[in-house]
Amino acid sequence: MILYKGKLFDSTEQERILSEMEPYINNTLVKKSLSVETVIAAIDALGKEIASGKQDALLATLLSDNAMQYKLLAATMLSRENLEWKLQTELGGTTSSNGSSVIHSQRMPLGVLFHIAAGNIDGLPAFSIAEGLLTGNINILKLPQADNGLSLEIISRLIALEPVLTDYIMVFDTPSTDIHAMQRMAELADGISVWGGESAVKAVRSLAPTGAKLIEWGHKLGFCYIAEAENLNHITTELFALAEHIATTKQLLCSSCQTIFLNTQNEIDLHKFCKIFLPILENAVLKNRSRTIGERAYLTLMRHTELLEQRIYGKHNATNEYRGENCRLTVCQDSELELSPMMCNVLVKRLPREQIVPVLRRKKGLLQTAGLICTPENRNIYTELFARCGVTRITSAGNMSAYFLGETHDGEYALRRYTKIVDIETE
Repeated sequence: MILYKGKLFDSTEQERILSEMEPYINNTLVKKSLSVETVIAAIDALGKEIASGKQDALLATLLSDNAMQYKLLAATMLSRENLEWKLQTELGGTTSSNGSSVIHSQRMPLGVLFHIAAGNIDGLPAFSIAEGLLTGNINILKLPQADNGLSLEIISRLIALEPVLTDYIMVFDTPSTDIHAMQRMAELADGISVWGGESAVKAVRSLAPTGAKLIEWGHKLGFCYIAEAENLNHITTELFALAEHIATTKQLLCSSCQTIFLNTQNEIDLHKFCKIFLPILENAVLKNRSRTIGERAYLTLMRHTELLEQRIYGKHNATNEYRGENCRLTVCQDSELELSPMMCNVLVKRLPREQIVPVLRRKKGLLQTAGLICTPENRNIYTELFARCGVTRITSAGNMSAYFLGETHDGEYALRRYTKIVDIETE
């Protein structure tokens, strides 16, 4: 489906709609400007609807497993408090001048933002649109293939609450393989916000017209670091929190724990950790087990395929694997940070403190979140080390994917990237 001029159209109308978008956008840029207060009021009203339960039926239909998590996240992210905090934190003052100059600088929208959204979080595209609206931009959104219809429903509701936003939002379910349509949308944009891995970003670069600002939110990696590997029995609370994090995110987010590092040289410590952590993780996964038949079937097929590959190619090493009914820990011989098989299949590796910088720096462009388990007196030391390596988010193990007011995207403020500074001479 396509959302255009506040109405839904069948995807077969795509070519016609694309052909008339440029004059429509130009007319909006000439005749209108978007009030920040109008945007905040509309988004806040939407957030209150979700928080009050008015959208529960919709969420239950489209998000059978994560409805409550989405409801809580949306209620927070779409609240007036969060939006005003975000504007103040990320943009601060809108103008600047040294007092004597006849030229002052003013922050303005880029103009038109083309959002190529990721599908690893349900409803994420709607949050991306909210950021584009806060900065006064016209927004063209290409939905991810995995979108379940929630984004379109939520965005349609936002327009219903505030019809002024109609001219500032256009949504397409165009597949990424439709290069012609993607290029048409890119040519209309002053900035292109792309969420995805290296191949996705590379493909968008080839589409971007000269002069368009490319705003990359690439795939990142998260990990947990256990600083006192010899005191595992004293960190049970933190291990329960880590297991809950892994079970609820299924390691699908950039902030999710892919690898668990222990500050040790001894492989025996890794096996000792797995024996302690496996039942904790298994219980957390069972508690958060998917209720949808599709996802459960996918997990079953994935595990069966892995088992067949191991037997065919001789990769199976039972001494290095700790398997539960719904999760797995794998003891690895190397210390490299890498993407795990996900879906509660976690890699466990050694990473002595003195090797943190050289090892993690090899992944400096991919680092995002570190979940740190250590004594309070050592926390600042490890925080400084991780930050110097390129990590942009350092939390407790259980809060690796938790949202908080004022947080960045991969160490950068999105609203700043969605705006430009215009120098204006005054009389």
